[in-house]
Amino acid sequence: MQIILASASETRLALLSAAGLQVTALPARIDEESMRAALEAEEASPLDIADALAEAKARKLAERHREALVIGCDQVLAFQRQVWGKPETPEAARRQLRALRGQTHRLLSAVVLYEAARPVWRHVGEVRLTMRDFSDDWLEGYLARNWDSVKSSVGGYKLEEEGVRLFTDVEGDYFTVLGLPLLPLLTYLGQRGFIPT
Repeated sequence: MQIILASASETRLALLSAAGLQVTALPARIDEESMRAALEAEEASPLDIADALAEAKARKLAERHREALVIGCDQVLAFQRQVWGKPETPEAARRQLRALRGQTHRLLSAVVLYEAARPVWRHVGEVRLTMRDFSDDWLEGYLARNWDSVKSSVGGYKLEEEGVRLFTDVEGDYFTVLGLPLLPLLTYLGQRGFIPT
């Protein structure tokens, strides 16, 4: 069965490919900001927001590729009763990182699987990350060096790059930090016989 990743994320595609899966990545164009804002207005939890966005992406492509197995993913950052997405400008990233400095926040990474245009499995992984008390000068240099990479990342950092220097502690699964709870997904695919085990 064809497996489609409903995402333009190079990181998620690389994780699945490195695990030996043959995956086609197709971006699912949904209005994430409007959807997130509507869910927040309804006081949805960060977990429910991540799950709903992942499902919307999977559903959109599953309707056009009914014969395929479609993987939808999304990630949100939860901090002090707020849900954050990707920073749109260096100034937005600067504000986010200053707010997170010396604090602990959560990343929630959701994955929803569609088979025959129907949802058959879902999972939301959670990681707790604690940032160090970095200086404003270091932050300026970090954003100057890394903006092109981190502008597509929730929170304005990538743990797999120089962003690792922002942290003192990470509690949880590394793949979930990267935006895909890979181990639960592979377990499910194996149990269903979609991939050999």
